[in-house]
Amino acid sequence: MSSVKVAISLDPDTLKQVDALVDRGIFPSRSKLIQDAVAEKLLRLRRVRLAEECAKLQPSVERAAAEEFFRGETEWPEAPEELALVVEGLNEIMGN
Repeated sequence: MSSVKVAISLDPDTLKQVDALVDRGIFPSRSKLIQDAVAEKLLRLRRVRLAEECAKLQPSVERAAAEEFFRGETEWPEAPEELALVVEGLNEIMGN
């Protein structure tokens, strides 16, 4: 994966902690530590968003909709536009 250089500012104490982790060999470089930290934070934010969206669901309503589908009373959206909207919504929730 290619990378793009950015400049960041850190307070001196944070930089000392970063350098200590690099010096101990826990990370190969400051850059790798910061890349991993940013990636982990973004993943946590996506999980929080997913949890927030799931908390909005009403289990009884979801169960009724699923039972309706499995009894054949409701069909899965066949139109590409409808399916695209479903996929788009799921991707947005997952951060993709």
